[in-house]
Amino acid sequence: MRTNIVIDDTLMKKAMEVSGLKTKKEVVEKAIIEFVERRTRKDLKELRGKIQFADNYDYRAMREGRK
Repeated sequence: MRTNIVIDDTLMKKAMEVSGLKTKKEVVEKAIIEFVERRTRKDLKELRGKIQFADNYDYRAMREGRK
């Protein structure tokens, strides 16, 4: 979809710097993707009591060696 929008130049420049993306189009598309993903992710509070972990699940052991 083609559209024209007005975006603060300073904000766009900062977004391009922190993202490493080369074009304004890439920055806008990435921002929309991240926005949609964040808004559609389940809130952890909603999942409380709905996830059944295995009896031998040990999150500490899984984290060993990660930094």
